[in-house]
Amino acid sequence: MEKWSQPLIPAIRQLKDFERLMDMEYRYLILLEAHLGHVKQLVAYARKRGKELLLHADLIAGLKADEAAAVFLAQQVKPAGIISTRKQVVQAARKHGVLGIQRIFLLDSMALETSFQLLENAQPDFVEVLPGVIPRVIRRIAERTRVPVFAGGLIETVDDVEQALAAGATAVTTSNRELWEAFRHRASAGG
Repeated sequence: MEKWSQPLIPAIRQLKDFERLMDMEYRYLILLEAHLGHVKQLVAYARKRGKELLLHADLIAGLKADEAAAVFLAQQVKPAGIISTRKQVVQAARKHGVLGIQRIFLLDSMALETSFQLLENAQPDFVEVLPGVIPRVIRRIAERTRVPVFAGGLIETVDDVEQALAAGATAVTTSNRELWEAFRHRASAGG
């Protein structure tokens, strides 16, 4: 994969947002809360429009997020990547030729230390850190793991995005439509 150059990744919660994003400059999009019966068609449609979808396996209705699900998604649905909180899903995604994105939730210092162990074992292509509004911790994860960081969760302002990027995040994930608009021209310009 070429160097990541999209600083903001829209996260889609509703199909009306999916359609809206087909006409925006973003190449990579995250699909949240989809139905298993729709994901293959959505991935194919997006690809025809020059977009690549990252699927959140844990949030696909009708799918148990396990290793078999990751293999199914990689081989049958063929997204650009699979996001999961489960190490086995991330590893299976990578093994079958799609990006594996490990999602971690940072509740306290114990969760952070546990996450470092998880990332060492999972060897993901990217890590999505939630909440993404803690620049000091984003910097620490990026420096210690050398895994590119996506910062997400509780991102509400342009300043939140810029602070996460300045702290070392490769990109910021958000379902905030106002931020999609604010960063849409940076999507095609590479930052």
